[in-house]
Parts: sequence; structure tokens; C-alpha cells
Amino acid sequence: MTALTSDRNTPQAIGDNKVGKAAAAVQIFAGAIVMRTATGYLTKGQTALNLVAVGRAHVHVDNRLGADGSLDVLYDPGTFRFANSAGADEVTMADIGQMAFVVDDQTVAKTDGTGTRSRAGFIENVDAQGVWVRFDEALTNAG
Repeated sequence: MTALTSDRNTPQAIGDNKVGKAAAAVQIFAGAIVMRTATGYLTKGQTALNLVAVGRAHVHVDNRLGADGSLDVLYDPGTFRFANSAGADEVTMADIGQMAFVVDDQTVAKTDGTGTRSRAGFIENVDAQGVWVRFDEALTNAG
């Protein structure tokens, strides 16, 4: 492309809703943790390496019979409350500001499970119902 010589109507993404392509053979329930794979597709939260959490699924997506990229996944970055792990992996108030790790599509933990879990995002708060995690893909990747 060459440099502009006149005004340009540059497209803008407005709001927090985002969209990405679903990984093959995956079902993501509305409200679930959504993660990006190393190849760029979106999948449900799970204990696995080389993934990064991107947010919460906005709607249910069933791509169990589809190939990579067959369906769109609408998701929201931001701060959401998910279930807390238990035992040595339970997130406490002392962990606020630290990284949380994904256990499954609705649970986060304090540790990476001895190198088996990917990053969820930063812990913002902990209450009796769970852990408030800030999902920001760029920030989590940088952390």
C-alpha cells in the first residue's frame, strides 16, 4: 500500500465484545472461560499448555463436528468471577495481583499445576463465591 493522500474512513471496533474462530471439535458453553490456542483458534478453558485465556464466552458455540475456523466465538474480555480451586491451589486474598491459572472452563487456580496449566489472567479479588480474574490477552501474555 502507498501512503494516504486524502482522508480515510478507518474501521473501528467499538465496545468490549470480541470475536474469534473456534478450534475444531470444541464445544464452548456461554459463560465459560475462553482460551486461544498456539494456532490462534479459540477453545474452552482446560488444563493444557501453550494456551492463554482471552475472556468469557458470550454465547454457546458447538463446533464438535467442525474444522478449525468453521464457527465464530463471541467473547468478552474483562473481569469475571469463576470457581476457586481447592487445597494448595486455592486462591486467597494474599494472591490478589498475581496470575491465576486455568483448571477447566469454570475454575481457576493459584499455581500452574507443576507446569501443566496455562495463564488465565490477573487475580483482582476473592470472595466466598470465587475468584475475580481480569481477562486481557495482551496483558496476560506480557505478564
